[in-house]
Amino acid sequence: MLPLPPESRKVSPFFVFYLIVAAQFGLSVFSFQRYIVQAVGNDAWIAVIIAGLSIHIVLWMIYQILNKGSNDITVIHKELFGKGLGGLLSLALIVYLLTLAVSVFRNYIELIQVWIFPQLETWYMALILSSLVYVYVIGGFRVVVGICILSFILTTPIFFIMLEFPLRHVKFSHLLPILDHTAVEFLSASKKMTYSLTGFETLFFFYPFIKNAPRSQKWVHYGAAFSTFSYLVIMVVSLMYFTKAQLLESIWPTLTFWKIADFPFLERFEYMGLSLWLFNVLNSVCLLIWAGTRGLKQLFTVKQKHSLIVVLIITAVVAVLLKNREQIEQLNTILTFVSFYVIYAYIPFLFFYQMIKSKMRRTS
Repeated sequence: MLPLPPESRKVSPFFVFYLIVAAQFGLSVFSFQRYIVQAVGNDAWIAVIIAGLSIHIVLWMIYQILNKGSNDITVIHKELFGKGLGGLLSLALIVYLLTLAVSVFRNYIELIQVWIFPQLETWYMALILSSLVYVYVIGGFRVVVGICILSFILTTPIFFIMLEFPLRHVKFSHLLPILDHTAVEFLSASKKMTYSLTGFETLFFFYPFIKNAPRSQKWVHYGAAFSTFSYLVIMVVSLMYFTKAQLLESIWPTLTFWKIADFPFLERFEYMGLSLWLFNVLNSVCLLIWAGTRGLKQLFTVKQKHSLIVVLIITAVVAVLLKNREQIEQLNTILTFVSFYVIYAYIPFLFFYQMIKSKMRRTS
């Protein structure tokens, strides 16, 4: 295993806020409404709150695990399960994060093809994105943090300003009746929200790169709260603007908000908005791929720049192999399923297993 990074490669605790927002507030903001509304209709905003609150509990567990281990997840896995099984679990987590990166990567290319350039070849866009990700990730963790902050400054204000246009036409009656679904339906809807809020598992890998890491926990919770609040605002505006039938038929409801924007100097804001959203996509993909390649470096002692090239080639090839909407949707569905069990089954299991093992060591 590698030694802990020196202080010069670490970042201050409050930067974790931007990293968590970068991981969670991504492309899902354009399309998450439909999946939640399918389960609980006009009560979808409640499901967003339930999912958001549950993420805080999981984040607390992650910090307990990392604080006790004082290192990244590859070292903790090795200490708890031994070299063989621990290595396999770390590798599974790395593959999961890299698959999330592929999903974000391919979903953005599809958005560009559907809304801006219908004739654009997937391989061409995959090549451009891979090159950009390489340039940022090869610069190291501090550069990845920089792109996350830049993305937050550039895209977040615009996103909320654009909600002003649908707010002119909303109907509060669309939110009624409230709490008209069963607990099982709410849990089912919250499960579908998992894919939108995932990505924070990268914390398992960048934790050693935070100065005085245990003190950064409050910034993680602030970041998760900001992401949940953002999804909640978008969901409430969507429910009041669209009817349930319209939301169920719309693949990207949030982009429809951008389409109705009326500026005297700009006819189609969604073209500019999707171009700016490239920064948001880059920070998500860079963070996921940095975490994955950092994990590979820990496991196999390979140079990160070498594994980065291999990972980006695989990412681009898989993105090209996903030809149509059905295949992309299938990947998203699989990742929603896997994310749910990683977040709500594996992380709690790891938390309790580490706690029991620590107590057994103290008593023996």
